[in-house]
Amino acid sequence: MRKLAMSAASVSLAVGALGLAMAPAATAATPCPSGAVCIRETNGSILSKNIFYSYGAHNLSNVTGDRVIVNNQTGGAGFQFCYGYNGTGGCSVVMRGVGESAPYNMTPINSVVLVR
Repeated sequence: MRKLAMSAASVSLAVGALGLAMAPAATAATPCPSGAVCIRETNGSILSKNIFYSYGAHNLSNVTGDRVIVNNQTGGAGFQFCYGYNGTGGCSVVMRGVGESAPYNMTPINSVVLVR
């Protein structure tokens, strides 16, 4: 388990900027299914373990380095990152923009939470 020392406020500030970077993708190596949040591998592919459909916390495994996040949820649903497992340990603001993010360092992130 990783030791994490950032406060929820600094997580919010550090990760919150990601929401501003969300924009529709011009071309994508592997499409993210409709209704899902996906994390791209560094080669542009999306592993099935990194496709999330259900609301709530999803723990991450071996997701490190800079990754592109794709929010392809419908109905204005969003997501947030958390430093701890199970949606704990300080979480980012909820990001609701549909499309792809700029590359984001996922190394300290241990879970992603999908929200309505």
